[in-house]
Amino acid sequence: MVTSAETTIRKAFAAQAEACAKRGSPFTGLLCEVLERSLDRSTEVGRRVLNWSGRPDARGDSVPLRLAGGLHALVRRGRLPRLAAMYPPNPLPEAETLEATLADALPDADADLLPWLDRAPQTNEPMRSAPLMAGLLVIAAETGGLPFALHELGASAGLVLVLDRYEHRLGGVTAGTLGAPVRVAPAWEGAPPPADVSVHVLRQQGCDLDPLDVANPTDRERLLAYVWPDQADRLARVEAAISVAATDPPRLDRAEAAAWTEATLDPGAAEEGVARVLMHAVALQYAPQETAARVATHAARVGAAATSEAPFAWLRFEADPAYGEQASLRLTLWPNGGERVLGLSDTHGEPLWVCRRLQTLRGWSHDEEDVEPI
Repeated sequence: MVTSAETTIRKAFAAQAEACAKRGSPFTGLLCEVLERSLDRSTEVGRRVLNWSGRPDARGDSVPLRLAGGLHALVRRGRLPRLAAMYPPNPLPEAETLEATLADALPDADADLLPWLDRAPQTNEPMRSAPLMAGLLVIAAETGGLPFALHELGASAGLVLVLDRYEHRLGGVTAGTLGAPVRVAPAWEGAPPPADVSVHVLRQQGCDLDPLDVANPTDRERLLAYVWPDQADRLARVEAAISVAATDPPRLDRAEAAAWTEATLDPGAAEEGVARVLMHAVALQYAPQETAARVATHAARVGAAATSEAPFAWLRFEADPAYGEQASLRLTLWPNGGERVLGLSDTHGEPLWVCRRLQTLRGWSHDEEDVEPI
């Protein structure tokens, strides 16, 4: 008998398959499609997945990506050679061939795959630094070029937190470190960010429920396993970003986002001549509503104590239901405290759409009239 929970789980795999196909990963799309229809209770992995008690989709526990990440890790490790022959850069297999190969591989891989179901995926995508860097350029322009103290929520391994060590090409404007091994150059539409300022980072720290260590080979492989295997450019970018971050790893605390924000950002500890920034990219959208509410409340509390000599900014790039499937880049900058939408993007940070009227963006429309030009 098929339970309603199992139906929900299979729908999560189908939805993930569609999302991967749309976002340029036909292999991961096919893998999720095959798993959606072929997973059964003959293996411990199948039983764990089909009996999942939480929300299994991308808005919840991302069960399809947990399993896909585990399989990719085993393939990269040489653990499943027959399955590896189905993976890129080999040609995309027929669905029936992949299904038969998975049927042989899963019983043998049970013990190795189960730990991957216990941990949430971490897609620490360096391209997501693009909207945040654009936002920092806006903040720099409006605060007289003050240096930054960055605080990132959901920082994972810190690959976005060290964004100043990458070379960014944003709408014709170059920012960050010229000639860096990591070059971030998203497709761009609309006005460029401020060109006459630079981003100078004094210090940076972040938190994550399960921070990864770029100096740890196991953690490095975990990061790479969550990159979709047919996206060679993303794999190369993550590998390069790991190398950059490993030269001087940022401080990462194992902590819950709201508690860390409250403990780390003291409203009374503003430093004259420094702009403090609380930032996050595709992180709080996965947090409980209570966590997001506490972060917003404390950000307002810190902002209320800000001055023009010691400003505070809350910069966030998150999926935004107000704009359909897009993520919005929102900025609140104190002491004025007004919130602005600076731009929209895919949640991987590419491309970026930046313009004044939302109606000019691919035909979308919304009650909110203005998207501020970066």
